[in-house]
Amino acid sequence: MTLYDESSIKVLKGLEPVRARPGMYTRTDTPTHIIQEILDNAADEALAGYAHNLTVRVHLDGSVSVADDGRGIPVGPHPTEKEPTVVVVFTRLHAGGKFDKTSGEAAYAFSGGLHGVGVSVTNALSTRLSVTVKRDGEIHQVEFADGGRLVRPMEISGKCAKKDTGTLVRAWPDPAFFDSPRISLAELERSLRAKAVLLPGVTVKLGIEREEGDLEKNWSYPGGLPQYLAELLNDAESLVPPFSGERYADGESGGSGYAKGEGAAWVFTWTEGSGAAESFVNLIHTSQGGTHEAGLKAGVFDAVKAFAEHHGLLPRGVQLRQEDVCGRMSFVLSARILDPQFQGQVKEKLNSREAVKLVGAMVRDPFEVWLNGNVEAGRALADLAAKAAASRLKSAQKVEKRKQSSVVVLPGKLSDASGSDPHSNELFLVEGDSAGGSAKQARDRETQAILPLRGKVLNTWEVEPERLYANNEVHDIAVALGVERHALDDHPDLSGLRYGKVILMADADVDGSTSIPCC
Repeated sequence: MTLYDESSIKVLKGLEPVRARPGMYTRTDTPTHIIQEILDNAADEALAGYAHNLTVRVHLDGSVSVADDGRGIPVGPHPTEKEPTVVVVFTRLHAGGKFDKTSGEAAYAFSGGLHGVGVSVTNALSTRLSVTVKRDGEIHQVEFADGGRLVRPMEISGKCAKKDTGTLVRAWPDPAFFDSPRISLAELERSLRAKAVLLPGVTVKLGIEREEGDLEKNWSYPGGLPQYLAELLNDAESLVPPFSGERYADGESGGSGYAKGEGAAWVFTWTEGSGAAESFVNLIHTSQGGTHEAGLKAGVFDAVKAFAEHHGLLPRGVQLRQEDVCGRMSFVLSARILDPQFQGQVKEKLNSREAVKLVGAMVRDPFEVWLNGNVEAGRALADLAAKAAASRLKSAQKVEKRKQSSVVVLPGKLSDASGSDPHSNELFLVEGDSAGGSAKQARDRETQAILPLRGKVLNTWEVEPERLYANNEVHDIAVALGVERHALDDHPDLSGLRYGKVILMADADVDGSTSIPCC
């Protein structure tokens, strides 16, 4: 019998929880995210207006350094911890200057950091980490090793000019915690390029040490978001001129309830093909979108619908949906939110409910004014949306089948492909609504359809046929495919087949391997 008493309860202290369960705090495919935590802190200093240069260097030994010319992390004794504040920041979970934003007591009004966890996680998952701070005319240095152990207490190593301030952090990620020991240079470059776009006036540089000679890169976007979107689209021709703008609350007018400075900057257009979409919250790249993207699409949809109805541009009987207007929209969105709530520590998706209303309100009125000032572009966009709506209705009518006295229609959760060629179309069966939402954002709407299914549906090999065919998920798969149910030894009628390929998408875990039914 296993002993279970008071001594069985273990208490993890300091940074031990991170090393015990790193996947709870960061991505573990590569060390890229723990380096981005350092970069995000430097970017927050630039967002606050104190840093004008961000420099990242990838060293030959696998370490990465991030430098900024901001105010420098405070080095004096922390009032409650009684240690140098810079040591507290790198060795305590939930220690940072980004709390109490709504009270005005935080060091940063707008920032990507929320919980004071980021750089302490970087320290915990590194074999070595050094920090150099220039502040108050002195150069301070401190060093950690073996997952956060202080090996070189903070000391003054030199003097500098009073105006010469900033922070340099160099980390050696511990390969024991990652699938691959090397950071993704492509992902790092994408992040740095985005910082340059979103921080006008800030110089962003990357140095890569190589045996055959160092490689230096820097980014500057005087054209801002429109220039960046054009780059993402590879200068693809727009169906309507791009619309860009920015709008932030003043904290007073209208009693909107938004804090001063909250709002968004954006650029969007419509193109043929799959297009591009990128969004950010307080400079953090939200690769899985979230509520700020939902707000952008809601604002755009409301403006286009109002314009089309006012000018009588909709054919009789056509009711626009958001997907009709935004299906081909490409955009870059940069939201600024006082206290954002993300899904998980890696911050890939924004969950803040108020962001839908905030971004939608900021975008709608300026875009509606633009549409009425550019009537030809507005008419083209309304015509594009009306055609998409007509195509949607026609597609829905095509798949209706009469079976005796009942009518079979496509499953409600199916996001269908707009193309009509079954040989080119693909159906993705996705585990759960959340994953389905992410898959919809990444798909090619012309040829790829998404059908989210409830996890652990049914073991289709071990149940009798009547129970199998009574299952909602199995029924939805059959209807979406356009194939009538049949026994294994039958010759099925494939004349109504709607997709040439079916792809199963599930989580990379034990549950995922049995979540989607075999059909």
